[in-house]
Amino acid sequence: MLVELDLGIIGLGVMGHSIALNFQNHGYSLAVYNRTEQKTRELTQNHPEIYGKYKLNDFVNSLSKPRKILLMMTAGPAVDTTIANLTGSLTREDILMDGGNSHFQDTERRFNQLKKEGIHFLGIGVSGGEEGALRGPCIMAGGSRRGYDAVQEMLNAIAAKADGACCQFLGSGGAGHYVKMIHNGIEYAIIQIIAEAYDLLTRGARLTTKQTRDIFKNWSTGEMNSFLMEIATEVLSAEDPNTNLPLVSIILDRAQQKGTGKWTSQNAFDLGIPTPTIDAAVSARNMSALKDERVYASKYLNKTQENLVNHTEHFVSTLGDAMEASIIVSYAQGFHLMRAAAKEYQYSIPFEEVARIWKGGCIIRAKLLDSIKAAYRSNPTLQNLLLDPKITANMNGLDTNWRELTIQAKKARIPIPAIDASLGYYDSYRSQLLPANMIQALRDRFGSHGYERTDKLGQHHTNWSN
Repeated sequence: MLVELDLGIIGLGVMGHSIALNFQNHGYSLAVYNRTEQKTRELTQNHPEIYGKYKLNDFVNSLSKPRKILLMMTAGPAVDTTIANLTGSLTREDILMDGGNSHFQDTERRFNQLKKEGIHFLGIGVSGGEEGALRGPCIMAGGSRRGYDAVQEMLNAIAAKADGACCQFLGSGGAGHYVKMIHNGIEYAIIQIIAEAYDLLTRGARLTTKQTRDIFKNWSTGEMNSFLMEIATEVLSAEDPNTNLPLVSIILDRAQQKGTGKWTSQNAFDLGIPTPTIDAAVSARNMSALKDERVYASKYLNKTQENLVNHTEHFVSTLGDAMEASIIVSYAQGFHLMRAAAKEYQYSIPFEEVARIWKGGCIIRAKLLDSIKAAYRSNPTLQNLLLDPKITANMNGLDTNWRELTIQAKKARIPIPAIDASLGYYDSYRSQLLPANMIQALRDRFGSHGYERTDKLGQHHTNWSN
């Protein structure tokens, strides 16, 4: 007897394996396929109710029509190869979903290509890591609206829940993967801010890891409550079983990245939207990768040791305010960029809904998202989060300590690139005047690029050499 299954999943890495179990736990019948057959066998041996397939034709033919297939693969050429191998077996109205971290422009291309063949393509940003994929991720969908409507019920079933299912259709083409890219850019920024606070407390104030953990634990119960703050506390609590030292203290200070933060910065430059906190976080990881060079340079470049930061309740409060302000700025930059992208790429991104679905399952879920959601509910056309009256008032209250913290960090010779960039963005955005007039004068002097005037319309040029 032929069994027609609800969903097919291709790719059984960490995320694919976990999300398959999530669907199965919610009562959906599954066929699974993986290029490496061993992973298929391992999953189906432990979960015999899931049907393992070892040929793509068998996999496709096992699915009920219209077929629903979810790709959980590493972004890049492998996705295109798999789509090419599938399309000969698919028919009109079938639904193909890419749940990997694909670049949104690749998703645009695939969406348009498959649309011509009558196949509904969805780019689905999935956030939450292995645990989220199993227990309930945040799902950011884009592409074919009709395709989404056909799979919405099953996606809602497996998604995290916060004021409803943390799953939303965010626009056509690559909109879902675009919002996921912005999510990851904000994630980079917040992680860097947390790391800078850790550095100031341990290297600057000479606190123990346990003392630092207690401070983070206190922060995580207040306005900065978030998943990242909570797991920072967990990280600071862990000990290495071999040395009994704090595990974080013996992890090499060389960070890796998968490129999604870089994509955010690249796209921000393309659209002309400043995202200096995100940019600083990407650059900080690049700097960390230069470990050998940093060790060498530390022997020659101003060998004066870092000054101690006075550990007082006031310092901890000052640092907390600087972190909170910088984190708000990180979200503001991300949403500002999304607004520009919605116009440029004709995405109908519902910003209030983005804030809502980010409240559950995803890596950047945080208490702050309640305020962001309220800001866009009050004013859906809000140009920048910093202009929301309640957020403006909060930023004004954090201002003094934010500045004091940056001064202390400079005196202590401890780098705070993300916090520093956040304050620079804030000061620039609130400045009625910036020295771009000097920039334009210089450009006109050496390249006759022209400039605008404050007292006349149009482009002007000066013969500066006379």
